[in-house]
Amino acid sequence: MRPYSTNLADERLIIVVSGPGGVGKGTIVDALVQRDPNLWLSRSWTTRERRDGEAENAYVFVSAGDFESHISRGGFLEWTEFLGNYYGTPRPDERNDPGAPDIVLEIELDGAQQVKQQYPQAILIFVLPPSRAEQERRLRGRGDPDDKVFARLRKAEKEEPIGRELADYLVVNDELERTVDEMINIVNRERAR
Repeated sequence: MRPYSTNLADERLIIVVSGPGGVGKGTIVDALVQRDPNLWLSRSWTTRERRDGEAENAYVFVSAGDFESHISRGGFLEWTEFLGNYYGTPRPDERNDPGAPDIVLEIELDGAQQVKQQYPQAILIFVLPPSRAEQERRLRGRGDPDDKVFARLRKAEKEEPIGRELADYLVVNDELERTVDEMINIVNRERAR
């Protein structure tokens, strides 16, 4: 695997979309890359089971052994463990990077911090729910069991102050189209710099 270019951030925007579970990151980034052909979404890997009704390409679903092997080869830009499962962003290479000028990463706050340490010029958009009650409704709506809902809500309360401080932009996902419009405007503003 070719190493991740240290000058990648000089050549492309790296847009990091982060936020607590249940804010709609996956839905947002899917709509974002559909609307802007110059964005490429790097699909994260996970060892968790696919949820009922979840798209097969929501993640690259792998075994713990495969994930750990990829860690040992330095194959992740960032990775973390949460609720007994691994999550990570693979380093782009010739096989999975189609050459789009700008990269979108949809990752948890731990991963966003790792990317910002390596690439301070990466643009972090931290997405917030309109309310904690709406976040809980969304988590339940996607089929998360009670213990995972409560764990994600507790994690959100701890992460939000850190995310607010680290973020270049804060976006409240109260209505999908408005949220995507706001993010397109952010991307265009950053490209114009």
